[in-house]
Amino acid sequence: MGVPVTITYLEMRSAEALLPKSSQRSDVTLTRIAKPSPELNRFFYTAVGGDWYWLERLPWTYGDWMQYLDRPEVETWLVAADGIPAGYFELERQPEDNVEIVYFGLLPAYTLAGIGGWVLTRAVQRAWQMGVRRVWVHTCDLDHPAALRNYLSRGFTVFKTETKEEDLPPKPIGPWPGSRP
Repeated sequence: MGVPVTITYLEMRSAEALLPKSSQRSDVTLTRIAKPSPELNRFFYTAVGGDWYWLERLPWTYGDWMQYLDRPEVETWLVAADGIPAGYFELERQPEDNVEIVYFGLLPAYTLAGIGGWVLTRAVQRAWQMGVRRVWVHTCDLDHPAALRNYLSRGFTVFKTETKEEDLPPKPIGPWPGSRP
């Protein structure tokens, strides 16, 4: 049976619209992953998205991941706190001078660490550095409860909402099979 899921699409049409957030933490760093790393992206996809019904890429093979990542349009950025991986974001340059923040998230241990707004600020800044006219992202009511608020607080505006029926397991599967009681 399908579950209704509301998807919210947001955009930013100028770099000046960004409402930046700083971080009080000096131990948080960002590193661009220069070479495609399916293992790393899949790790973050499952570790971040396991609690939020990120299911679309779970059936992907190594080859699928490599085909997606090994394109000049895609960038992966690693977030680390005190040298420990804490999250990531993926940017994809798209036609008509758009950049989508395809995936953005923190590992569960870092979602309340006061860095989400700063990481999103840096993702948006990097997107604008790519010389585009628009940065966009989408979220849904299955994502982290703070996701939509974070996007709005950084200056994104809603341009579309829609509700779709999704076939979902009774609860999120977690970062790997059997990780949830």
